[in-house]
Amino acid sequence: MTSVPVLYSFRRCPYAMRARMAIVYSGVEVELREIVLKNKPQEMLNASPKGTVPVLILPTDTVIDESLDVMKWALSKNDPDDWVMQASPEYSSSLNTLIQKNDHEFKGYLDRYKYADRYPEHPIEYYRAQGEVFLSELESRLQSGLYLFGDELTLADVAIMPFIRQFAHVDIDWFRQTPYKKLQSWLDGFLQSTLFNRVMKKSPSWVAGDKPFSLI
Repeated sequence: MTSVPVLYSFRRCPYAMRARMAIVYSGVEVELREIVLKNKPQEMLNASPKGTVPVLILPTDTVIDESLDVMKWALSKNDPDDWVMQASPEYSSSLNTLIQKNDHEFKGYLDRYKYADRYPEHPIEYYRAQGEVFLSELESRLQSGLYLFGDELTLADVAIMPFIRQFAHVDIDWFRQTPYKKLQSWLDGFLQSTLFNRVMKKSPSWVAGDKPFSLI
């Protein structure tokens, strides 16, 4: 049993990325254990046999191994800017629906677009076009505010951004010439932000016995 929560993570994984942003934003002290995906520590696999990141182990030995649940756990501890939109309950259903569309429908097309050679049933352009449906929806939302639910950052923005970043970087030249100008600015704002660059700062890979390394 640890005195503070332990987070197994890989900074370039979009799921881990969004969990880390929520934790850093919340200011909750968490011990970071950065891993190499090709050499997952047994301690992580013992806690979560499915072997994906992030994995958060609480001092009670409770394991949270879904990234959105990690985000919500952190925000339940401290959410000074109301990312979960408690003050605007009329948007809470739409917020969660948009995140679910990202995590399930869009993520499927993203995987096929990024690894199109593994899915020869269709050309890469087909998978990109399927993903563009979601890009268009986000672009429409951004016409009326700086973020997906107005002018304030929310859980939806942070939960979705890492996947849009990944989609854009499959072919960044193509992305830059698309008509999704609001989406491009939204993404650029994240990539230049202190929060994003803080969680993307490279840290040494963890091995058992290492001195604890705080995420915040």
